[in-house]
Amino acid sequence: MLTDMTLNIPSFEPAYAEIFLLGATLVILVMDLFLSEKKRYWTHWLTLFALAECALIALNPGAGDVVYAFNDMFVNDPMAVTLKVMVCIAVGAMLIYSRGYNQVRGMNRGEFNTLALFATLGMLVMISASHFLTLYLGLELLSLALYAMVAMARDSAPATEAAMKYFVLGALASGMLLYGMSMLYGATGTLDIAEVASRTMEGQADLAILVFGLVFVVAGIGFKLGAVPFHMWVPDVYHGAPTSVALFISTAPKLAAFAFIMRLLVEALGIQVLLGEWQKMLMILAVASLVIGNVTAIAQTNIKRMLAYSTISHMGFLLIGIASGTVNGYSAGMFYAMAYVLMSLGAFGILLLLSRAGFEADKVDDLKGLAQRSRWSAFIMLLIMFSLSGIPPTIGFWAKLYVLQAAIDAGYVWLAVTAVLFSLVGAFYYLRIVRLMYFEAPTDNNYVEGRTDMRWLLSVNGLAVLVAGVVPGWLLALCARAIQESM
Repeated sequence: MLTDMTLNIPSFEPAYAEIFLLGATLVILVMDLFLSEKKRYWTHWLTLFALAECALIALNPGAGDVVYAFNDMFVNDPMAVTLKVMVCIAVGAMLIYSRGYNQVRGMNRGEFNTLALFATLGMLVMISASHFLTLYLGLELLSLALYAMVAMARDSAPATEAAMKYFVLGALASGMLLYGMSMLYGATGTLDIAEVASRTMEGQADLAILVFGLVFVVAGIGFKLGAVPFHMWVPDVYHGAPTSVALFISTAPKLAAFAFIMRLLVEALGIQVLLGEWQKMLMILAVASLVIGNVTAIAQTNIKRMLAYSTISHMGFLLIGIASGTVNGYSAGMFYAMAYVLMSLGAFGILLLLSRAGFEADKVDDLKGLAQRSRWSAFIMLLIMFSLSGIPPTIGFWAKLYVLQAAIDAGYVWLAVTAVLFSLVGAFYYLRIVRLMYFEAPTDNNYVEGRTDMRWLLSVNGLAVLVAGVVPGWLLALCARAIQESM
């Protein structure tokens, strides 16, 4: 006797952006094989088109809803949509900034663009993960693409050394993270993020094993963020990698790392009994990052290493927002991550603009007298340095203020005071760059060149830092709404 059978076909709609990006990446990868060197610009523009279309797909009419797919392993919520769009914008800007730099160094190959797209796909998967396996899959896809990008300058010994260090330490951190996740699975019996939280709340999990696994998870997160004491790879990779790749590592992956923390710590382990445990751990990482990052950056003569230690200190601020354990703190952390990506894009963009064939603008002294060579470039860099140091009316001021306010509201006044003190230390090396640009004689009198599209985008980048600082409310409201509707 025949019975009615219903075939449940899963809905792929929440993952349309990722599916499109994967398909576009494969098409670009194959198409690039048949392009001559003179027509390689098609790969660049098609990559930008793929990122723009991916962002538009993510902003579909139902983007404001929380929708699950693939047996609840994938979630599309307002936080995911906002971060995905920002990731696509950041990667697109990186490709525009890097095109001229890569061309004169023989790196303008299809591999650079396709690896950037695969890394972007990994970030999107991380952002929408609602299962430990999905989270880890996205993380490894991102990491493997970054390892290869760092090593793309095959004739460069520093780049090869940086890639080896990054790979070895990254593998160690991934192992620690995976071990922590396995302990969380052993304590709860599930890999689903929502189910982990539910079983822990109902008392079905072994708290001792959970806390032990939490230590390994936080260690893995600390490495991916570059927080002290897991920061040893950051200055070496920034210094050794091509500047275009250092730009990529310092921007979009920070947004994915924020989502990683939100999914793993806040959503899976954010119940009251565990909240205090990882709050303490994040506070220790935050204070150590602020101290080591700001103090060590003062002694750097290589500007890429200086920006690397600057990144470490800024990740300390990001961790303070999350460690507050409140919705306001999470939204402040998201706002800070976006602001930092905007500032880092501008800082590395100027370095790429100043670099040319046979010359790498990677020393602090290379910025001497920049105002005499190009007032426009010096002004954009001035806005970026003011914002990184937290001087109003730039976006960096509001980013730090909102994080400090969240920490004070949560009762961690000592943490806010520590952050303020070391922000003053950090202001020294940022303002030193401004002094060199405006009050020192130039060591290089060459004209500052650059593609028209790059110069326009740098102008937009610099003005965005200023305008978002004058009217920051809309971006903070966007972050607050995305966090509130996703939790």
